[in-house]
Amino acid sequence: MNKLLKIASIVLLFSLTMFGLTNKASAAKLTLYCSVEIDVCEMLEQAYEKETGTKVAMTRASSGETFAKIKAEGSNPKGDVWFGGTGDPHLTAAQENLTEKYKSKHFEQHKTKQKMLTINL
Repeated sequence: MNKLLKIASIVLLFSLTMFGLTNKASAAKLTLYCSVEIDVCEMLEQAYEKETGTKVAMTRASSGETFAKIKAEGSNPKGDVWFGGTGDPHLTAAQENLTEKYKSKHFEQHKTKQKMLTINL
């Protein structure tokens, strides 16, 4: 489990560091919707705050609940990043243009490492 937490932390820190935040984001705060186990969400929240100095407002909910929240927010999104959860809600959110496709400017540089990770931001 510790190895899983460490890998998840590295994945989130890498993806968020490389991620250009949405127009609602500010340098002082990141709103994270987290759809994995609460202990993992809390660990990621603390690690990101420590690494970046950016305050994280984290909401833990299932993928279905998070999808419903994002859909309800529609044209006035409140969240910056949706991390984890099952694939179908992420795919549906993308098909409904509720999320944005992101490709880091460092993608080519880290292409080999990224092949091992599946991240839907």
